This record gives sequence, C-alpha cells and structure tokens, in this order.
Amino acid sequence: MSEKTPITVAYGDGIGPEIMEATLKILEAANANLQYDVIEIGEKVYTRGISSGIEESSWANLRANKVFLKAPITTPQGGGYKSLNVTTRKTLSLYANVRPCRALAPFVQTSFPKMNLVIVRENEEDLYAGIEHRQTQDVYQCLKLITRQGCERIIRYAFEYAVANNRKKVTAFSKDNIMKLTDGLFHKVYNEIALEYPQIQADHYIIDIGSAFLADDPERFDVIVTLNLYGDIVSDIAAQVAGSVGMGGSSNVGLSCAMFEAIHGSAPDIAGKGIANPSGLLNGAIMMLVHLNKAEIANKIENAWLKTLEDGIHTGDVYKEGRSTKKVGTQEFADAVITRLGQMPNHFTPANYANTIGEVKTVPTSATKVVKKELVGVDVFIDWATTNAEEVGKIVETLETSKLAFASLTNRGLKVYPQYLPEAQNSDQWRCQYYTKNEQAISHSDVLELLGKFQSAGLDFIKTEHLYTFNGKPGFSLAQGE
Repeated sequence: MSEKTPITVAYGDGIGPEIMEATLKILEAANANLQYDVIEIGEKVYTRGISSGIEESSWANLRANKVFLKAPITTPQGGGYKSLNVTTRKTLSLYANVRPCRALAPFVQTSFPKMNLVIVRENEEDLYAGIEHRQTQDVYQCLKLITRQGCERIIRYAFEYAVANNRKKVTAFSKDNIMKLTDGLFHKVYNEIALEYPQIQADHYIIDIGSAFLADDPERFDVIVTLNLYGDIVSDIAAQVAGSVGMGGSSNVGLSCAMFEAIHGSAPDIAGKGIANPSGLLNGAIMMLVHLNKAEIANKIENAWLKTLEDGIHTGDVYKEGRSTKKVGTQEFADAVITRLGQMPNHFTPANYANTIGEVKTVPTSATKVVKKELVGVDVFIDWATTNAEEVGKIVETLETSKLAFASLTNRGLKVYPQYLPEAQNSDQWRCQYYTKNEQAISHSDVLELLGKFQSAGLDFIKTEHLYTFNGKPGFSLAQGE
C-alpha cells in the first residue's frame, strides 16, 4: 500500500467527538489511506486562557499537512473570544467557502426535490474582519472592508468551480443599490470576470430578492457567489430548504491549505447522547477526498451513504414514520454506511467525481491598477450628547479653515444640517463633512489644522475619514438627503 496521506484532525466540542469518530471509522473502512495528526481546539483551549481557541504549536501542523478535517467547536459567549473558524480561515487564507446544497428527496423531506446548487462564499473580509468600536454612549460601529483582490479571487473561483464541475450558471448576490462602493465593487468585478467565461451563464440579484428566490424557488440556481456575511446567511437558508442543515458539508479552500467541516454547530444540547447525524462532517470528508485526488474513495463513500439513506436508515433529525425504516444513532448510522461500501444507490444518481473536468484553479489575483488619488476633504466624527442638529451645526460650521469649507452635518448617514428635519431621531455621533475650497490642493497638515479647531472648541472628535477622489471620481458616498 502507498504511503499514507497526512491530514490534521480536530475532534471539536459538543457532538464533535461523536461525529468525528463515526466519520473516521467510515474513512478507515473505505481504505482512504490517511494518517491522522490530532490537534486540540475549541472550548478546552479557550478556557485555558488562549483567546484564539488554538495552541500556537497547532499552526505548524496545519501548515505542514495543508489539509484540516475539523469537527464543530463551541466558542464561549462573552469574554472577548474570537471565532476560531474565522481565525483559521483568515490565518491560512482559506478565501473560498464552498457549500453544496442538494435535495435528498424523497428520503429527506423537502419541497424542492430537484434542488442542486452550490454556494461559493468569500471567506476573509467584509464585516467578518471583526473590526468594531464603541464610539459614544449610543453608537457602535463595525467596519465593512472589501478589496478588489478579494472580489476577484472569489468570483474567479466560482467560475472555475462551475467549469470543473460541469455547472452551467453562476449567479452573484450583492446589495450594491445601497452599498454602492463596497458591494458595487463586487458587482463590477463580477461583470468583468463573467466576460471571460462565455460558456457559463451569468446573472445577478440584489441579496434580498435573491434570498427570497432561494427560499421559494431554489431550483433556478446552480452556483451562487457572494460576499462573506450574505454567504453565511444564504448557505444556511439553502441547506435548510434542501432538507436539513445537519446534512451539509463544506470546504474552505486557499492557495496552499484547505479545511473541511460540517456546516452545523456543536449542538451541546445533544452531546453525549449518541444521536447526532454524522452526515455533515462525512460530506465534508468526501469533499476532502476529492481535494486529495482520491475520487475513487470519495465515490465509494458517497454512494454507500446515499444507499443508506435510500434504505431508510436515518438518524432522528431526518427520521419520519412511513418514509424511514429504522431510526439509528451516530455509530449505528456509520456502521450502516460501512456495510454498504461498494454498493450503488438506486434512486439517486451515483457519485462519480472522476467525471469532473479537472481541479478548481486557485490563481493569484491580477495587479492593482494604480490611479491618481487626491485628498479633497475630510469627515470628522464627534461625540456630542445632544439630539439637536441645529445646535451642533451652528458650532461646527464656524470651524472652517482657509482651505476646508463646511459642507454638511449628518447623523447615522442622514443629512440633518443645514436643513431642519423635525422627524429625525438623532444619536450622539455626528459626522461633520468638509470639502476643499475652490478645489485647492490640501494635505494632512490642513486636516490637522481643522482638528486643532475642534480641540480648541472643546469638541470630542472620535474618528476621521479622509475623502479622496480616484482619477477624479469620488471615493466616498453621499449622505442620504444630499
């Protein structure tokens, strides 16, 4: 037998150890020929005072093996603990989260028996950068960071996935009718890259109507590509619409490393009862085998799993009288799959990963085109415990400098001065916007001069944002009402 392929394994928390044991048992029975390097992550590590949830020594093993099979973990509430899933994805630059969602009707209940789609979610940026601040008594902020490189990487991956897996259409979801710069960039890059794949149908939906169609008519979709937060939400919607979140697996793929997992959580309420469904993690492991070029083993396991479902042997989460023949626990379900290794499903189309055209290409992004960048103004955010916009406006408009003129006062994105808006419900964070006078060139020194005036006036400035144009086009949004 050939040398075993080393992978890193984490048993996780809650039901994690039970479903990992069942999954590895199936992999061994199928002769997957893997070597398991086990690391500890999650709740026990957090409670030892390691806020990341993973020991520093574990990173070396992950980087050496480059493949990580991970059971769900529990992140303790409060205390400043960061999500280990997000940390792992970003640390190893696992930029593409891939979640297949297909119906398993009639053996798993769904209203959409022909549903068979894949969600490709950007994994590293967006609001999941986790950059948050409390700025005033009332106002908290979370920064949404979108890069051209990140958009290009995930969108190109989605199209390459479609090509490699004989998919016909890639649909983008965004909210660029509101977030015209961040989501607007995503949509713009999508349109550019779609032109490179004329054989793949391309379309775009605003995230709200796209999500509605996904819940109501998922069979219209093939591959969906979207930003991080939207992808997190719609992938769970899709999994549930398909029949059960507990059945779904996912891959997290980067240029050098990959992580495979179930999409569900650690379910501590049923931990230790031996009733958890291992299918989600098993499907993640099947994706891992395909990634490792073990398509024959992946086919054998998936076909045995499908045959088990067809035979009505179901865990309690999908068991139903009249549709199922036997309710089983975690390990008994694994044994049933093992018994059927080498058998083919009758109702479902057998898995045949050798029929895919090739591996999904993970290519570096193109170089950023440098354009002319000019400083044309500044937003100064202040903390002032009043709801009276006129009171604030009359002060800040007097703070102009020789080069910076007051433009407007906004509150939560709405322009509230110089016009009077009696219905506006204002918070204690105010954005004071200043533009260059007569298109004069300005510098950081001019911004510092303006801030000096705020300080002299006794105003608490809590944040500034420089306003730039790029090749003459504004790199900032207008306020509502401007």
